[in-house]
Amino acid sequence: MGRPKRAEQFDPREICVVHAIQRCVRRAFLAGVDEKTGKDFSFRREWIRRRLEALASVFGIDVLTYAIMSNHLHVMVRNRPDVVDSWSDHEVAIRWLRVFPGQRLDEHLAEPTDAAIGALVGSSEMLARIRLRLSDISWFMRALAEPIARLANKQDECTGRFWEGRFKAQRITDEAGLLACAMYVDLNPVRAALADSPKDAQHTSAYDRVKAVEGSKMDSAAFDLVSVSTEGVSRSRRTISAAKLKAVRASARRVSRRKVLRDCWLAPLSMNRKVLADNPQLNREGVRASDKGFLDLSWRVYWHLLCWTAKQRADSAAEKTPSGIDRVFAKLGIESSMWRDLVWNFRRYFGSGGCAGSPQSMASDAERVGKRWHRGQSRVRTCFVN
Repeated sequence: MGRPKRAEQFDPREICVVHAIQRCVRRAFLAGVDEKTGKDFSFRREWIRRRLEALASVFGIDVLTYAIMSNHLHVMVRNRPDVVDSWSDHEVAIRWLRVFPGQRLDEHLAEPTDAAIGALVGSSEMLARIRLRLSDISWFMRALAEPIARLANKQDECTGRFWEGRFKAQRITDEAGLLACAMYVDLNPVRAALADSPKDAQHTSAYDRVKAVEGSKMDSAAFDLVSVSTEGVSRSRRTISAAKLKAVRASARRVSRRKVLRDCWLAPLSMNRKVLADNPQLNREGVRASDKGFLDLSWRVYWHLLCWTAKQRADSAAEKTPSGIDRVFAKLGIESSMWRDLVWNFRRYFGSGGCAGSPQSMASDAERVGKRWHRGQSRVRTCFVN
């Protein structure tokens, strides 16, 4: 049985959560030290994180969790067509042109011009397609993967495919699957023995969040949603050199390198129970699609559970579950004695299937797409209270 169709897993017109995994091909290294060549590609992790941050500022997609590993990356996202619907035609056009301008200046993306924005706004058919793409997880992953592949191939001095193929996607069907998947993603460096604890696991969402709690700030990588004069860009191309054109481009962008909290581009972890469910909670700072959380628990409880889970290595005896965490498992119907196995062996339970969650929610999702069952549905029953 092949991979499930994208249309079965997510629809850009409907809000859903997806766990996406993108892997390298030809033994390529995404980041870290290649033991065979001795080359260190660790610096790539930061510009991949910055690319994620930039895309989060223009797409109608919430980034929930992420982890950048040596030869693959994980990102859990939630598409937000309701947020995109609230944007004006002009805003939709400039957001799209920030990522797909259709032209380059000295190997850099060109700035959105007034003329290009006007052309898109004047085409209702094209604008409708663009609205759909801005909440499409496939287009988000394309905008993430393609620039990384180009830069990596340039540094590796080679051509051809850098990624294994299309990204693997898992639809998250309920809060139990959401919590288990979030923990699995945040603990990837710990599982791979690249870090001793979540607090040491850099380039993960948990690391960004805990540093933000400590007050850590950095320059924002968000795109600046302003256009440049068409006349000014045309004159620049005719009269100045490529080196000077870079300076003009940088000046024209007028990007405010303001200091922001390290996790400001990530979706808030905790849901606000006082806000109505149909409220899109638009972000007004221009750093992410919305201010809507995704878990019904506080950051303190999540961090406590994450650190406790990190200590429960697969080859060690499980420690007694803390009472506060026990209540979380009871609410989600998770068998507390199986939590360690569910997270540490997430791929064994859900790796071959197209969705992740409790057996009941997986069965409902199978019915939604006209199937009798999903892979892993029977195996995961042992981790839940019957």
